[in-house]
Amino acid sequence: MKLPKLTAVIEPGEDGLYVANCPELGIVSQGETPEHAEEMIKEAVELWLECADESEVRRRLDERKVAIKELEVTHA
Repeated sequence: MKLPKLTAVIEPGEDGLYVANCPELGIVSQGETPEHAEEMIKEAVELWLECADESEVRRRLDERKVAIKELEVTHA
């Protein structure tokens, strides 16, 4: 199965670690730096894909469509 490009959202966590989220698949990981968190989410996604049934992968991709948009916000 060919996968679409996936998204990684990396944010500082409350415990000093960085939290990485792949919203399309609902997978979360963490790391000590943003780069480490990116490595860890890639590994977590790869490991999950090795074990997941193709129908589950398709279901998650269909249910969790993600759009990245730039917002222009005005503030009075």
